[in-house]
Amino acid sequence: MTCSIIPPYLLNRIAQLDDPAFAPAAEAARRSLMLDAPLRGIRVGEAAPPTTAPPRATVSARQLQDARRTIFDARGTERLPGDVVATTEPDGSDEAVLEAWQGLGHTHDLLRYEFERASIDDDNLELLATVHYGKDYDNAFWDGERMVFGDGDGVVFTRMTRSLSVIGHELAHGVTQYTANLAYSGQSGALNESISDVFGALVEQRSLDQSVAEASWLIGEGIFTDEVEGNALRSMKAPGTAYDDDVLGKDPQPDHMDGYIETRDDNGGVHLNSGIPNRAFYLVAEALGGNAWDRPGRLWYAALTSGSLSTTATFAEFAALTVSLAGDDAAAVTSAWEGVGVL
Repeated sequence: MTCSIIPPYLLNRIAQLDDPAFAPAAEAARRSLMLDAPLRGIRVGEAAPPTTAPPRATVSARQLQDARRTIFDARGTERLPGDVVATTEPDGSDEAVLEAWQGLGHTHDLLRYEFERASIDDDNLELLATVHYGKDYDNAFWDGERMVFGDGDGVVFTRMTRSLSVIGHELAHGVTQYTANLAYSGQSGALNESISDVFGALVEQRSLDQSVAEASWLIGEGIFTDEVEGNALRSMKAPGTAYDDDVLGKDPQPDHMDGYIETRDDNGGVHLNSGIPNRAFYLVAEALGGNAWDRPGRLWYAALTSGSLSTTATFAEFAALTVSLAGDDAAAVTSAWEGVGVL
């Protein structure tokens, strides 16, 4: 399963710009869309990859190892994985290499220390990332084996490694791949995207030691240039408000089932409708307070790894599962899903 952070509807809009000032961005968006096209296949009910991770009941007997990381450099080509440039902490002479290294580490730490998970496969899988992929490539993606980061076009997008939530988001697709393996289409695909947004936000919040109230709840903050009127790709707190720009248009995410978007584009709206479960998670976190990686994060992780989700799970199915696992927090979780029109 291959999942990217920049939605195709945004790249399509940039690709159609005819303003000479945005000509480099339009050309970069067209190239990025061509590179992304083979990655956007819909994989409904695809079997989960094999994993030898022991049952979670034996976690106390399993060694949770330090993160093993390797960073590669594609050097502006489209060849993967590229040249090995870091197997120990880099010196910072290449910001993308250092950001990728640190982002992989922060994500591993969230999984290890908050969820007792041994890397994304729960069996201490080495984390791999390739930076400087393609020419002015406007995206980052998880290809089933590694993270891949573009440097952006310099007009609309900067390098993708600048946002820790982007790195956490993409690696979380790997966790989903090894657990519920949610099909990347329709509501299950929007859940797949939303769960990655949740864990991307948690990685960033934990690294900054931010409470629910202190956090921005933005996904992709820092990857827009100063030319863009917007803060990030998405807002979990207020879907539909992340950007409002003369060139990019307005953030189209709905925050309630009343605004659910029926479309065949974007694999059935996976980046669009993910705003609905995103808002539900924020409402749970707001109600419970403290740190979102504690009770809310552990609840979402428990649901994802429960073995009870079908690969084509709907919002309602996921909502019901979180309520059933919520214990004393069930009322807050129910209220959150009611608040977005799912329950």
